[in-house]
Amino acid sequence: MELYQLRSFVTVAQVGHLTRAAEKLHISQPALSGHIRALEDEFEVVLFERSPAGMQLTASGRRLLAAAERTLAAAQALRNEARAIRGAVSGSVSVGTLSDPEFQRLGQFAAATMERHPLLQLHFQREVSGEAFEDVRDGRLDASFYYGERSDPGIVSVRLTRVVYRVVAPMEWADRLENAGWAEIEREPWILTPSISSHWQLANELFRAHGVSPAKVVEADDENLISSLVASNMGMALMREDLALEKARARQVVLWKDVRLTTSLQFIHLRSRAQDPAIRALVEVLHDIWNLPA
Repeated sequence: MELYQLRSFVTVAQVGHLTRAAEKLHISQPALSGHIRALEDEFEVVLFERSPAGMQLTASGRRLLAAAERTLAAAQALRNEARAIRGAVSGSVSVGTLSDPEFQRLGQFAAATMERHPLLQLHFQREVSGEAFEDVRDGRLDASFYYGERSDPGIVSVRLTRVVYRVVAPMEWADRLENAGWAEIEREPWILTPSISSHWQLANELFRAHGVSPAKVVEADDENLISSLVASNMGMALMREDLALEKARARQVVLWKDVRLTTSLQFIHLRSRAQDPAIRALVEVLHDIWNLPA
């Protein structure tokens, strides 16, 4: 049994006439008749009743028609898949991630990448933002999410969204901090991130601008952990505004004054790899997820 024989069988069944079926298939009528006879011989059943009016399916023919159509559809799907593989993006890509996967939309990113590029394997690696920049620059990561405005001629940064940070303190400190200034704030304990992180650099710029140097009592590099430590009266911290407002509504933290620090969430990769099919595929997915301008 050959696929062209099944295609002849299905076409005759559809048009009900040998001559018209032969024209549709661009073959001669004797050749088409030969295809049908070959199938009937192999299956050992009669597929059509032949009459001056045309070709009518027998009961056996009707039963086999659906299976023949499924077989042809499966063969076409296989061809389509092969074509897709020939032009598909494939390989393995290591991507650095930061502490809050939901804020980075990692679930959407991974799902969309898998759907569009099933042959492309993603390997996520948790990073501190400063280390992520260095790992991309030095080739240890193919790409990474990154907080900050750091620039490097060898790095391409795709800006995903603006990020605002607020100064927060434990809810129980609200009264004593209500009228506090920077001098009083400096004496309070602070929860800060490692010095290599862009979060720390942001905090350091804020402190320098106001001439203060608060003491670090706890070091943490996870935003959810920082928020838990603040709620547990361990100290003050910088917190992403959406988290800060959520915790303030839950009366777990208090926002100190209207201090806002702005940075951005970016996706970075080496400029030398800008035309790499895998990197281009990831950037295209991110453009759609974050609704970025073309």
